[in-house]
This record gives sequence, structure tokens and C-alpha cells, in this order.
Amino acid sequence: MPFAADPEHVHEALCAPRPYSFWLDSSRVMPGVSRFSFLGFPGGRHGEVLRYRVGSPAVEVLDATGQPRGELPGDIFGALRDRLTERAVPTDELPFDLDGGYVGYFGYELKADCGSPNTRVSPAPDAVWIAATRLVAIDHELGETWLVALCRDGEDDAERWIADAREELAGQASPVVPDRGDELDFSDLLRVPRDRYLDDVEACLEQLRAGESYEICLTNEVDLDFTGDPRALYRRQRRHNPAPYAAYLALGDVQVLCSSPERFLRVGRDGVCESRPIKGTAPRRGDPAIDDVVRKELASSDKTRAENLMIVDLLRNDFGRVCRMGSVHVPSFLAVESYATVHQLVSTVRGRLPEGTDAVELTRACFPGGSMTGAPKLRTMEIIDELEDRPRGVYSGALGYFGLGGAADLNIVIRTAVAQRGRLSAGAGGAIVLDSDPVEEHEEMLLKLHAPLRGLTRRDVGGPTGSGFSRPPAR
Repeated sequence: MPFAADPEHVHEALCAPRPYSFWLDSSRVMPGVSRFSFLGFPGGRHGEVLRYRVGSPAVEVLDATGQPRGELPGDIFGALRDRLTERAVPTDELPFDLDGGYVGYFGYELKADCGSPNTRVSPAPDAVWIAATRLVAIDHELGETWLVALCRDGEDDAERWIADAREELAGQASPVVPDRGDELDFSDLLRVPRDRYLDDVEACLEQLRAGESYEICLTNEVDLDFTGDPRALYRRQRRHNPAPYAAYLALGDVQVLCSSPERFLRVGRDGVCESRPIKGTAPRRGDPAIDDVVRKELASSDKTRAENLMIVDLLRNDFGRVCRMGSVHVPSFLAVESYATVHQLVSTVRGRLPEGTDAVELTRACFPGGSMTGAPKLRTMEIIDELEDRPRGVYSGALGYFGLGGAADLNIVIRTAVAQRGRLSAGAGGAIVLDSDPVEEHEEMLLKLHAPLRGLTRRDVGGPTGSGFSRPPAR
């Protein structure tokens, strides 16, 4: 279609009524990074949902409404590899890499299948992946919209869906997004109160001085009663905090509202793989001159440069376990990128996969993303489990797609709120290194927490008085 469809209209018209759907949302378009947005659902006879919990002997297979259809023995990594191999189709004529594959997330506790045992259980499934059998792809650079259906020859339902979707989108109109109203102050609603968080930072510093780790990613969480509409909240979130790796996933009784600026992994159909770790954050300022000073200070800070360098080294090591020997390199180091609320320090690591190795194998080797753990990864995750009194769940995991042509693109799940059965949670944190200041670390955590919760009002959490607030018990 020779125009860029409005993604909010596409979502409301084609995806919102369905219990399982996805919206991979390039709400902030960046050349070479975020050209396309993808929206879709598991329609047609090949539509399915894969759901998995760590420790289960099999992956559940659900139909498009969430009803059980069967099981696949093994873990989610094996199930995805098998399904992608079974359904592989040549799609070189498409200008994008999501060509009827799977869209979903890996939660942080999936680390148990990657060599780091869990001590806690997430309330949400550890992985959910939707077959992208009905797909709208929006090209923000060329101003085009593609409709894609996965089917076998002679299946009329795919042709009917494309015709119906074309007609629906031809008369598009953007939905009205309610105003934000009275935004909330979350500082008093943290699971770990300020004094305890400062103590935890000091405990991290003790581990660093003892030589147990070089860098520890410590996090906190807000968990609230939630009576609002997740879709409306996400539409407000994307307008006030646009990001290149944003997403809205509707997964039965779980909704993921993500405004991530960080790429975890991208694998092209040619086997070239890339990660863009973020370490180093500073708040935006309203005065352009002051904002420019903050940006330059971030780029020159010894502390933030050290944080970023250690994660780059960790990723080079992770890539080196799978990529061709000699192919791993760092084409961009310590570049500053600016978003609606923060400046971020970003590096780029690249490599190339050898023949016989795929994107799922690379993901298993690199998961969880080092920017959410610290280094060395396995020992640091043990320290995190000792300090944090909760599972991280979807937060700190990875979200995105695996295509049928061998490509993949996954973010790091940060700046994200998760709605589930009347609750809304959001995590935030920061990397602790030897010269970290506990008070500054607490302030940085609060700054990051603001992004996914912009637009949340008192009406969303129990009425105009905020009577629905309830802080989970602090440890």
C-alpha cells in the first residue's frame, strides 16, 4: 500500500480485539536502527502461541484464543528453532526481516536455561511467543505499508484477510488518546525504600572491593493496583517517551508496555549480528545550553565510560562463543544518543555467525543481556539473587522477533511496564561500579523509572484519591 498506515489505527482496528497480538513499535525512527513497525496476530490455520515456564518438561502450544492445542518437548529455545526450521520460506523480495516468524519475549528468569539457576519464580510466564501469521509492516522511511499472511498455496482465508485489512486501512483515522491528567509520584511506592536501596548499593560496593564482580546491575520496582486500560496507557507512553525498540504485547492476561531504547541482538539474513549496549544515563534539561553541557559530561565521565566498557567486553566475549573467529569488532564506542527524558551512552558490537549457527543459538549464548547483569555475568547474577528479593520477570529480559528467513531483532526489556491481573509493575536500576555514589544511583534509578510510567494517572490506580495504591511488603 503506497502510504504509511497510522500504527495506532492499525492496532485498534486489527489487533486490539484479540487476546494475543503484537505491536513492535518504532515510535522513534532512527536511520539504520528503527525503520519499520510491525503489528499482527496469530491468525489462520497456522496461528499459534508458544508459552513456557522454566522447569517445565515441555512448551505449551495454544491457539489464537489461548486454548491448549498441545505440547512440544524441551525448552523454548529448542521449540523456536524447530518451528522456524519447519516453516522456513524464502522472502528475499521483502524489504524487512520479520516474514511470518515469531514475536514475543524471554523473561529474565529464563537465565536458568542458560546456566544460572533461579531462586525465585516469576508471576508471568518465562517466555511467550506469537506466530506472526497475519502481519502489517509499516515502512516509516519510504512511506509504505505491507500486508503479509503466512499460508500454504490455495488457502483462501489468507487472501480474504489481506483484502479486508486493505479496505480497513484505506479509510484510517487515528484514535483519540485520552489526556494524562494528574500524573503520579512513585518515589514513595518503591518495593525497596530509599534507605534500603542505599544499603544495597553499599553491599554491591563491598562485593566489588572484594573482587567478586567488576559491575553489578542493581534494580528496584514499583508494583501497583491497576484498573486502567493498558492499551490507552501505552498510547500515552509512546507519545511522551518514543523509543526505537518500543512494543506493546497482548498475551492473554499479561500486557507488556515497552519503550526500550536498547537493542540486545540483531541478526541479519546474511548472518551479521549486532548488539547496542547502553550504560551511562543523564537527565535531559530544558535549557539547550545546559542540556548540551550534560551531554558532554556524560560522554567524558570516567564512571559511565567504565560501565560501558565492561559491558562491551562482556558482549565481545558472549559473541566470541558463537561467532566466526576474528569477526567480532566494535564499530562504535561510547556514542551519546538523546531521548525524550535522558541522554544515553551507547556502543555497538558486531560479529558474523558461522554456517550452521542461527539466531536462536546466539540468543541463548548471550542471554540475559550483560547490561542488565554486570560482569562477570554468572557470578554477578548470583550476587543479584542474594540482594534482590523478587523475580524480575519480563523486565531485564529480551523482546522482539525471529523471522523465517533466519533474521532476528531483540531489545533489552527496560523502560517497561507489565500489566497482569489487576496489577502494574515497572522496574528500573543501574550499574554499580567502584566509584558509584549510592545517592546518585538512587536518583538515576528514579529517573529511569519515570519513562515507562509517564501518563499513568490516579484514575488508573484506583480512583481520584489514589485509594488503590498498595506497596508490596519491603524486605
